[in-house]
Amino acid sequence: MEMHTQSRWTLAGKKAVVTGGSKGIGAAIVAEFIGLGAEVLAVARHTEDLTLLQQQHAEKLHICQADVSTPEGRQKLVAQVLEQWGQLDILVNNVGTNIRKPTAAYSAQEYDFILNTNLRSAFELCQQFYPLLKQADQGNIINVTSVAGLTHVRTGVLYGMTKAAMVQLTRNLAAEWAADNIRVNAVAPWYISTPLAQTVLQQEAYYEAVISRTPMKQIGKPEDVAAAAAFLSMPAAAYITGQCVAVDGGFTINGFQPE
Repeated sequence: MEMHTQSRWTLAGKKAVVTGGSKGIGAAIVAEFIGLGAEVLAVARHTEDLTLLQQQHAEKLHICQADVSTPEGRQKLVAQVLEQWGQLDILVNNVGTNIRKPTAAYSAQEYDFILNTNLRSAFELCQQFYPLLKQADQGNIINVTSVAGLTHVRTGVLYGMTKAAMVQLTRNLAAEWAADNIRVNAVAPWYISTPLAQTVLQQEAYYEAVISRTPMKQIGKPEDVAAAAAFLSMPAAAYITGQCVAVDGGFTINGFQPE
């Protein structure tokens, strides 16, 4: 029984790609996966950040400097995976960006930038890695979306649009690719203590407003999201697909709670 349990709660022997893997939630997912036995390829735009991350994880981590919001960046990543491993078990579409503006203020360039980074990168990497994931013992895709894709939060309409679309991408691929033994799930964080979130959380009034809407009365940690992503990638989650798990301290189920 012990060996059976160990084989279900591990990522040993798995090959995983994590986009946006050098900082914040992405770096936490990289560390969690490596700690559970996976070999990981972290992708990010900045070589310095990737080099620092690689120093922490030695031989278990590979790096790829690429901007996956561009066709060239995606091609570079896919080529490296094919050359380095020739296989893939887990794809984590984590890369994301945002520009906070009123809807009427967005330019066409900003629209393209946010959609290419958050959504098109995920969609096309799913397409391009599909043959490798289909060949895996069980392929897994984890899409890192946001509670902004589940309900309205003050992030700007484009960010919310892309994150909602990632949830629907998750559902559609889960149904379509189940016959190929590929599971597709999503995690939807609320405010997590990352450098990106700190740009607004450092404002005391904003921080207090966030806490007031969060039943658990705390900001999440990157490791909280990483743990959910890791579980959904394990054999223990073999019958779970098409789901979006909110990692949000209860935010999305917090209705009217009078004092």
